[in-house]
Amino acid sequence: MKKRLSDILLSLALLLILAPVFLLLVVLQFLSYRGRVFFLQARAGKNGEIFTLIKFRTMTEARDVQGELLPDHLRLSRLGSWMRKSSLDELPQLLNVLRGEMSLVGPRPLLPEYLPLYNDEQRRRHEVLPGITGWAQVHGRNTVDWTRKFEYDLWYVDNRSLRLDLSILLKTLKPVLSRSHIYPVDSLTVEKFRGQSSANRPFLPQKSQP
Repeated sequence: MKKRLSDILLSLALLLILAPVFLLLVVLQFLSYRGRVFFLQARAGKNGEIFTLIKFRTMTEARDVQGELLPDHLRLSRLGSWMRKSSLDELPQLLNVLRGEMSLVGPRPLLPEYLPLYNDEQRRRHEVLPGITGWAQVHGRNTVDWTRKFEYDLWYVDNRSLRLDLSILLKTLKPVLSRSHIYPVDSLTVEKFRGQSSANRPFLPQKSQP
């Protein structure tokens, strides 16, 4: 309850403080992407429940002659690249926090297609709400491999507290301000999780309660 209350209060405060920046970005996005301001994507949240993640759009819809989307690095716009480096594309996720789908701090929400690939230990990351930032994000962000990333996520699940959350929020400022660890080495995208060999049963998302 205390974590939820702090999430609501801090998210509202950040939205109020950053309202001019938010509105400016909406205008820039509208002009750059022909009215398509937000990027919406299904992600897996607490207990594997699926929700819609909200981000500012960073890539165009450019396609080849066959009508297929071009590779990510060819669709990343100049505005989008700047927003990713400054982490401003993540700003709309404060709305996900207010809706109770995310927390300010927690394991990053991943794609639903990864759910059947987790082993029993890895799926414990879904015991808590996903976060805008987390223990893995302050220990290398997108430059650490999947194995280490899961280790960081599970450490957070086992050691979470409001004091730790505050520490993570403060530690997040450094990589954001320095614009470090945004991309893996020699890549503009994060390699997809392919799973690990395991005899454990697949993890299936639970249905939301009415």
